[in-house]
Amino acid sequence: MSGASAVADPAPSHDRRVTDRRPELTPSPKPLLPNSRPFPYPCGVKPPDLLHRALHDPGPGDPPLRPLPDDVARLLRDLDAPPRLAAHLRAVHDVAHRLVDRVARQHPTLTLDRAAVLFGAATHDIGKTAHVGELSGPGSAHEEAGRALLLARGVSPERARFAGTHATWNVPGLTVEDLLVSVADKIWKNRRVRELEDLVVGRLAMVSGRPVWEEFLAFDDLLTAIGEGAEGRLAFQASYPT
Repeated sequence: MSGASAVADPAPSHDRRVTDRRPELTPSPKPLLPNSRPFPYPCGVKPPDLLHRALHDPGPGDPPLRPLPDDVARLLRDLDAPPRLAAHLRAVHDVAHRLVDRVARQHPTLTLDRAAVLFGAATHDIGKTAHVGELSGPGSAHEEAGRALLLARGVSPERARFAGTHATWNVPGLTVEDLLVSVADKIWKNRRVRELEDLVVGRLAMVSGRPVWEEFLAFDDLLTAIGEGAEGRLAFQASYPT
């Protein structure tokens, strides 16, 4: 036997607190808004995921924001639209729903193309996919760009026009549908434009036969109620990147 002492291998350790520890998973961040669903994506969120969320997150308040029409949502995905634009269009489209529903209910004899108003509200800023800087700064290049984009995609001129008319309400030939899209694009953030509102009230008074002041009070009540949700809609939009 050799003079060197034989050293036995140590018994296998059953303490695997270090070697078998599994890496902790990074928890999903908290929802961006108190009433939002839990954020479904891990850290390192990619823009397409954010666009999906902007299109489908219920948003602020109860009831939740209505989804955009399917054809508009598909178009935004095809254009790889900025998530903030999708959030903005949802907010304005939701407000337009409330406007046309109330106006149609209070004025059943009014000739009103409800679907056109909703499509116009859902696409009015589509030109900002080409002029992204106008999402966070002033500019009107997106207006005619949006009209041209929709026409190139096969949208009828009657529907594509809202992209070009939503910011202009004092030119001849505008319909009550044009005016309601313009109102929706203002009141979603609780901005009141008296000149624009007077034009709508005048159209409604002509149809109903009621005094202008009476129509004004009813329309003012509606806009005041819609404007109360502006803070939540603004926060919803701001929670998405451009």
